[in-house]
Amino acid sequence: MKKLLLPLLAAGTLLTAAPPHAATAQKGKPAAKPAANAPAPPAASAPLAALLEQYNDRKNQLFPVFATFLGDNTYDNRLPNDQTQAFRDTARTFYQRYRAQLRTFERAQLRPADQLSYDILDYELTQQLAGFRFNNWLMPFNQFQSLPNVLPLFGSGKGPQPFKTVPDYDRWLARLQGFPALNDSAIANFRRGMRAGVVLPKALVAKILPQLRAMVVADPDQSLFYGPVAAFPASFSPADKARLTAAFQTAIRRDVLVPYQKLADFLETEYLPRARATAGYNALPQGAARYAYAAEVGTTTTRTPAQIHAIGLAEVARIKAEMERVKTQTGFKGDLKAYFAFVNTDPQFRPFKTDQQVLDAFRAVQARIAPALPKLFNHMPKTGFEVRQTEAFRAASASAQYFPGAPDGSRPGIFYVPILDPLKFNPAANPAMETLFLHEAIPGHHFQLSLQQENPNLSSFQRMASYNAFVEGWALYTESLGQELGVFTDPNQLMGHLGAEIHRALRLVVDTGLHTGQLTREQAIQYMLDNEAISEQSATAEVERYMAIPGQALGYKTGQLKISELRARYEKQLGPKFNLRAFHDEILDGGSMPLAVLEKRMDAWAARQR
Repeated sequence: MKKLLLPLLAAGTLLTAAPPHAATAQKGKPAAKPAANAPAPPAASAPLAALLEQYNDRKNQLFPVFATFLGDNTYDNRLPNDQTQAFRDTARTFYQRYRAQLRTFERAQLRPADQLSYDILDYELTQQLAGFRFNNWLMPFNQFQSLPNVLPLFGSGKGPQPFKTVPDYDRWLARLQGFPALNDSAIANFRRGMRAGVVLPKALVAKILPQLRAMVVADPDQSLFYGPVAAFPASFSPADKARLTAAFQTAIRRDVLVPYQKLADFLETEYLPRARATAGYNALPQGAARYAYAAEVGTTTTRTPAQIHAIGLAEVARIKAEMERVKTQTGFKGDLKAYFAFVNTDPQFRPFKTDQQVLDAFRAVQARIAPALPKLFNHMPKTGFEVRQTEAFRAASASAQYFPGAPDGSRPGIFYVPILDPLKFNPAANPAMETLFLHEAIPGHHFQLSLQQENPNLSSFQRMASYNAFVEGWALYTESLGQELGVFTDPNQLMGHLGAEIHRALRLVVDTGLHTGQLTREQAIQYMLDNEAISEQSATAEVERYMAIPGQALGYKTGQLKISELRARYEKQLGPKFNLRAFHDEILDGGSMPLAVLEKRMDAWAARQR
């Protein structure tokens, strides 16, 4: 989810610490009177709580697709044209107004829990406003994040958009009507980008085209968008079914086939010849500042690209040394590069014959770790969970992804697995199957996002918050819990786990290298091939992902290093008072937040344990 990428990834109730009261009476004794010079009690939370709710509601109105994705179905019929200057002006005014209102509060007078809310919202508003310095809207879509890729997931009947009632169907039809105008505005922005020299790399445009072409079918009944019609609830009357069938056929022709065809033709004939041969942001106007901002968003830190690059190089060296140690346990005699080739080619690492066998193997991982989860967590999510295969139209350029479930339990969390060819699916390569499950599913994204959404003690603003370094940092940290959860007993699987970790360290080097001009696309691909067990196809898809969404891949290792640092710090400080389950619960209890805010919160937790 990955911010979970919106194509963007058990039971228990979380308990949060009660806010401190000004005075507490002991049993049988009156409460002591405060001294005359005692500080005033913290300000009441109601005004700030109201502001948070107003902000969250208004944000959902502005970004209704993301609201649906997170389980708020209030605006399921809306698809605002976010490609216009009017929309950008509205968004900027929105952030400015709420930052001004937030700063009327005296932070020092707020309760600790409210100070946390204040810090998170202030960070979000400031970060969003800083982004208006850059004209990234001149590159509206790419192969990894784009509305044209999101709409089929919503419209298929198997995604976040609900299709349970007749009004649900009508709301989707109303939403879809907004796509042609938005598509036209996006094309206009692409053209403005061509004139301004702000264009996508050619390699990315080439990957968008087949995604769009896959949506253009001769018969509307064969469209992914026809899925809800093919799965009408049994309760629908014949008249409703007839009306909706005709309406969907018309909408698919008008609001799907025509705009997808138009966008694909434009990108292929007009835009692709003008796309750039370079890979990084450094080739664009404001290149250095544009990327520095992307790195700040991705990591929620103020580290420079050069600092992040250096951390990446150090982590690659550390993990390679650990891989050398574990490789000897596998009995393999060659060097690491030869081991990578061995894992990628030896038939023993190709055990699957069907897509279903791959999915069943992931479900078997879930069954293996389930008994050990109570050793590491006091609270577990109530939201359901499923493993699904990634849809064919986007599988070629998709990574494994998690989509959060609905807070009301109406939709489970979904772990999507791209399977291009089960005969080539390698459970021991990068990442090992167990590692991938821990990260994307349990106890990674599914635990973190579900517990956040289910927590009644968080404001709706905090229940829907998503900070890349926290979300992905937590998921990467949970990969390190594999041995405590009873997996990685096979040294080849442990090598696959280390392969996943070095993959995230390589991202620090490659992402920064691409966007500061130190690496070309081809050099970045080769660097990954030289340092991990990854196929050329996968390395290419990864590098092109970093080209499409600069900075996002930096959050994984940055967040994981911070959480691991905090755990080591408190284990040393608290000694026998350190409780790993309580540590995990406290991290997840506050929801997603910037890393600096997390560190302040966790330091306060450690102080309470002492």
